[in-house]
Formats: sequence, C-alpha cells, structure tokens
Amino acid sequence: MTVTQAARTRPGPSEPPEAANEDLPEAGHAYDLIELLFFAYRDFVSDPDRILAEYGFGRAHHRVLHFVERNPGLTIAELLDILRITKQSLNRVLKELIETGYIAQRAGTSDRRHRLLTCTPKGRRLAVELARIQGERVRLALAEAGPAARGPASRFLLAMIDPGDRAAVSRLIAAAPPRAVEEA
Repeated sequence: MTVTQAARTRPGPSEPPEAANEDLPEAGHAYDLIELLFFAYRDFVSDPDRILAEYGFGRAHHRVLHFVERNPGLTIAELLDILRITKQSLNRVLKELIETGYIAQRAGTSDRRHRLLTCTPKGRRLAVELARIQGERVRLALAEAGPAARGPASRFLLAMIDPGDRAAVSRLIAAAPPRAVEEA
C-alpha cells in the first residue's frame, strides 16, 4: 500500500484526528507522531543510502563514519557505546572501512591496547558529503517550520533519548568540533 493509498483510509480533514487514534487511548495523538517519525527517518536517510550503495556500504558504515569524523581519536569501546551494536557487527563494518581506506586506526598513547579511530581524508570527504545532504534537509525543514522551531525540535529529540543517556549525548554533541557541513 502506498502512502497515498494509506491516506485514503484515514479520516479526512473535516474529521477529528482522534478518530485515527481511537484504538490507542493511552497514546493519545502519539500514533500520528510515530508515523511522522517513521516517514521523516525514511526520507532523512534516503539520499545517503543511495550514495552509500554506490560504495557497497550501508547505514552502519554511515554511522561509524559520522561519529568517527565528528570525534577523531574515538576508541572502539566508545564507538560501541554510542552505536549500541555488537562488537561483531562493528568489527565487520570497521574492517571494511579500514580496508577501503576510509578509517584509520592507531594504538592509544597512554594505553597501547586502545585503538583510536580517525577518518582518513577520503573518509572525511564522504562523511562530510553525507552530513551536507542531511544538513540541507534539516535546514529546509527548519526554514519551513519557522525560525522558532529549532529550540523545540532539539528539546523534543533530546527528550526522545532514554533519560539516563541524555547527559552523555549532550556532552558528545557539545564536544564535537563545530563545523559547517559544507566543508570538505
């Protein structure tokens, strides 16, 4: 069923939105927001997905490139904590990114057992290109929503994160160097 076909089965503009949520009384209007999040995420990742497919990469590669580019010197343990994927999954993706020259790893200076990850120039170019594309989508959405939307949008997204993780996520975002996504 296409989005258009699905919309035909929904209440029209003259019908109250509650009619679409009657079967989720405790969720209230959350059902609509859940669907908006699904569609927003689908479109947010669609352009990078097409580019990554040309390299034989997927979303896991994208996430690794993103966080390593934003946090040079990240350890594998820190990356595992950020991504919340298995060590086996990360090792497969990381091996591909290292072998194809997008990520470099070196031993830590204080603890040689630590593997510090950085993007190579090639990896940085790809990570920045993907961020530029997604940044443009975010910029256009914020422009359409109005200049006052950024603060509430940021607070909403932070509130979607598990309460115990919010401080760590905020620190991670604040620690990353400010960059214009147009940089290459």
